[in-house]
Amino acid sequence: MNLTEFNQSDRCEHFSCPERSVSPAVYILLYVCSAAVVLLTVCGNLLVIISVLHFKQLHTPTNMLVLSLAVSDFFIGIFMMLPLFIWSIESCWIFDTGYCTCWMLTSFFLVTISIYNIVLIAVDRYLALANPFLYTNMISRRTMCIVVYINWFVWLVYNTALCYFNGNFTSSVMCPGECLVIVNEVLSVIDLVVSFIFPLSVIIILYTRVFVIAKKHATAIRELNNHTRPKTQKITSHSERKAAKVLGILVSVFLVCLLPYFIYSLLDNVIELQTETFHFILICLNSTINPVIYALFYPWFRRCFKLTITLQIFQTDSALINVLS
Repeated sequence: MNLTEFNQSDRCEHFSCPERSVSPAVYILLYVCSAAVVLLTVCGNLLVIISVLHFKQLHTPTNMLVLSLAVSDFFIGIFMMLPLFIWSIESCWIFDTGYCTCWMLTSFFLVTISIYNIVLIAVDRYLALANPFLYTNMISRRTMCIVVYINWFVWLVYNTALCYFNGNFTSSVMCPGECLVIVNEVLSVIDLVVSFIFPLSVIIILYTRVFVIAKKHATAIRELNNHTRPKTQKITSHSERKAAKVLGILVSVFLVCLLPYFIYSLLDNVIELQTETFHFILICLNSTINPVIYALFYPWFRRCFKLTITLQIFQTDSALINVLS
């Protein structure tokens, strides 16, 4: 997660918490909408977590990555979103400096983990399609769990090291009503590459390769069925369009949610911008949308949702229910 460098003396000189200019009805509506987004994020990702953990049939290597993504997005909803929405609505950081520091550090770590969970899902899908026999023999659920643990550990160390080597982080003074940190220019560029440019490049390249390979496979199947199974041909063509649509959504949502913040991080050193919370909110909304992209597109999710809300998961042997049929 990129940390923004800023000229603290200039910002603090003119900064003060503005008076609220919206009507009480709009003010209440903003808080209701914020609470609804937080609830959707938490419940959506919690439902994914419960489904993958409870049903034995979902204990697959790929779903371990979906589980890791849901956990990181769940924690973003729990720890990051509510203070951010309050900050945005009030146009002022109403909490103390110590909480600001903890909130920033936690946010940096959780968003980085969420991004790289998406990267790992892209790698997993590419390997499974490019060499399915090798993938089946080499990648087990235990192996994928180890990869997930390593991923969380690596980015915990990375974010800790980033704060440690940025010597003036702990001694920075927050402007009254703001929650910002000072990061030197070198670390800011490094973090931009590590947190955005590299993962985005990997996702685009791998999903492009996945689409190309899938289209080749579909073409081969269509040629075999061209004269004997016209219905299969129609299904295959539909699958191609659906695959292209899903892959486009995956990359587009990632871009829409993360690109504005990193553009802001670069331009804020050149021109004065006052839209920090807006870009943070976009990043959080990625965690709200992820359950839709990575779970609701799976047929099993709808059945798991029904079994969970009807409390059937508490029945004997409910973990053995066939949710993939």
